[in-house]
Amino acid sequence: MNQPVTTAAKVSGSSFYAALRILPRRERSAMFAIYDFCREVDDIADDPGPSREQRRLALNGWRADLDTLYAGAPPPSCLDLAGPVRDFHLEKADFLAVVDGMEMDVDADIQAPSFEILDLYCDRVASAVGRLSVKVFGMDLEPGLSLAHHLGRALQFTNILRDLDEDADIGRLYLPAESLAAAGIETTRPVDVIAHPSIDTACRWLTAKAHEHYAATDQIMALRPRGRMKTPALMIAVYGRILKAMEVEGWKPPRHRVSLGKARLLWVAATTAAFG
Repeated sequence: MNQPVTTAAKVSGSSFYAALRILPRRERSAMFAIYDFCREVDDIADDPGPSREQRRLALNGWRADLDTLYAGAPPPSCLDLAGPVRDFHLEKADFLAVVDGMEMDVDADIQAPSFEILDLYCDRVASAVGRLSVKVFGMDLEPGLSLAHHLGRALQFTNILRDLDEDADIGRLYLPAESLAAAGIETTRPVDVIAHPSIDTACRWLTAKAHEHYAATDQIMALRPRGRMKTPALMIAVYGRILKAMEVEGWKPPRHRVSLGKARLLWVAATTAAFG
């Protein structure tokens, strides 16, 4: 049986914390519960101890728990999700999509997937979370789904570009095959790719895709859709600046993980205060 999800567990150390803490209590609690669910299933996918089959069984346990939750009898693992599911009409399909995305990491160590497969992965592990989130934010259906689509991919691409070394250490490479081909990199072995002289070219290929999605989020936000928009505005601002900082430094080794300092984060938060 899966262990109970504890609201706000592990959130304080994440890049999303500043964006989530500005929400009103009801919405903040819902987002913390969604975040904790994502961390629980992500930890299953990344746990190096159990076998792949054991991790698949653990993910199937979450699928069964979600079935029970949506049948009206939340199991211990989903107690914190019961209220948000009821209050914000969260879709079971989106939670299942997140589990399906994590299973892609369990089935095989992802190494230079096609862009089509990468896009599917990002839809499951990021945009599906966005589809849950925009309901908590109180957005209308059409702008909410569009924002979830584009912001999920923008954030996930940014994380991929920031986590090259960490992912390679566990045998994964999320840069798409098309980006490697554009850079003339023939190997897909993660440690060899990230050490390749043309790694910067491959990363800038994906950076361009990320910018397309950030531009789309800017267009949506410019229409000032209904909802608690300060939180996605802060996510866009923070991760957009992280991406631009990486562009300035480039991706040739040696690299270091780019992040915004506390003072910079507070400044960014202040500049997004116009969104309600």
